[in-house]
Amino acid sequence: MNRNFNLLITGQSVANIGDVLYMVSIINLIFARTGSATAASFVPFTITSAMFLSSLLTPLLVGKVSLKWLLAGSQIGKTILLIGLGVALLYLSEAANYAWIFLVIGVIAFLDGCANPVRQALIPHYVEPEQLLKANGIGETASQVVQTIMWFIGSLFLLLLSAQILVWIVAGLFILASTLLCKLDDVASSSIEQNNKWSQLKKGWVLLTSTPVLRQIARIDILETIAGTVWIAAIILVFVTEALNRDERWWGFINGAYFFGLIIGSIYCIKYASSIERKLGSVICWSSIATFLVTLLFSFNQMPSIAVLLSLLIGTFSQLKSIPQQTIIQTSVPREDLSSVYASLGAISTGMFGLASLAMGIAADLFGVRAAFVISASLLGGASLLVFKHKPLFEGNVDRRDFHAQNR
Repeated sequence: MNRNFNLLITGQSVANIGDVLYMVSIINLIFARTGSATAASFVPFTITSAMFLSSLLTPLLVGKVSLKWLLAGSQIGKTILLIGLGVALLYLSEAANYAWIFLVIGVIAFLDGCANPVRQALIPHYVEPEQLLKANGIGETASQVVQTIMWFIGSLFLLLLSAQILVWIVAGLFILASTLLCKLDDVASSSIEQNNKWSQLKKGWVLLTSTPVLRQIARIDILETIAGTVWIAAIILVFVTEALNRDERWWGFINGAYFFGLIIGSIYCIKYASSIERKLGSVICWSSIATFLVTLLFSFNQMPSIAVLLSLLIGTFSQLKSIPQQTIIQTSVPREDLSSVYASLGAISTGMFGLASLAMGIAADLFGVRAAFVISASLLGGASLLVFKHKPLFEGNVDRRDFHAQNR
């Protein structure tokens, strides 16, 4: 891989380390100062809402600001906010009203929502067409390794350091990430007329609906996003304690196995990229079917050790589907339009996830947690049928070599 790709992955990995530590410190800080679990749980709600809004508005900036500076600028903005937060915490008493922290959290999440589609859109600009699937695998592996390790050890930092000190460490990591991302080479982007904001906002949605393979991916993503809400921490904890009759340790084992499965899937895609590249449709189809079947088995299983194994397999198969699908998205439209497409897909996933999480929690309370997993498996079964029905679309996507040659 080349210099730009290495800078992108390294910069984002450093930023991701900071993001996890930031989340750990902020949730701990709010809970410690307010004593309210509700206030602490409002953090992810604030983040999801802000990222949904950002996904809708990001297309307004595409074409006016280069992709490189959208990414680097959002990281610089997060850095400034973290430094401001650190300074404020030095001078505010514990009795102060901390509602303003949620404003800071919201703005940081808004900037993250802007950066996410841009980062995904930049990868095809920085790698050769034959390396695109491998590059996606490397990016996913780096992200999942950071997430897995940092969520595991992040809470340990609080045993050694205060939340305020952790905020300053995060600010330092964000400065480093901003520096790395600023070193990226600029890339060409399509120019957009300044006076037609509505066209800018709907561009990604028009591409989703008018491009056959993207239209099916959007439908599949809706079903899979709703299905994926059973894997939020609260529902997994209920499954462990009520369905498996085990303590919280198994909660951690099942979660850890899922993330480890994601890493295995990513590594497999890196190692066998050329083979997967030749049969993207088949890999996506059979991985989707496997995810459905294993989730169905998980919902009826009563043995905790088997639950851990099934969780590992679900993570592996879902990643084996996700990375090839990412490659198809990146080659389905001109590179200059990718950020708009990813922003629209991001709006779908964040919007649906927020609503579906609440609905799935209600379903688990009304019908039992196993029923929630059966619902999830049924939705994944529907997604598998869509993939199987439209398999020729995934196999017949534009040739990546020709695509890149046309868009250089």
